[in-house]
Amino acid sequence: MTDINKVARGYIELWNERTPSRRREMLATHWTSDAKYVDPLMTGDGLDGVDALIAGVQQRFPEFKFKLIGEPNGFGEHVRFSWGLGPDGADSPIKGTDFAELKDGRIRSITGFLDQVPQGA
Repeated sequence: MTDINKVARGYIELWNERTPSRRREMLATHWTSDAKYVDPLMTGDGLDGVDALIAGVQQRFPEFKFKLIGEPNGFGEHVRFSWGLGPDGADSPIKGTDFAELKDGRIRSITGFLDQVPQGA
């Protein structure tokens, strides 16, 4: 049985990991090699594509970190969770909800929705 909390926490940790080699290791461990990521602003295919997206977000928002909002939920091979992106100790100006499809407990795809994005972000 999939631990949905572990999946969501691992996902957030991945987006906060600043060391490229460690991030690649996390991707290889917790994502399938054919993984896909899509949201209204960006798309990534495979581990290289997802890694490039994460690096790009980190470069654009160097002082921001991701955090879980609320509790993840899910069933079978599906997990849903909400997140915030912002500076430590403050309300997150950017918020979203992601849906993960798993395969054998590893992330196969993420479909992301942006719930709150300030103009110009």
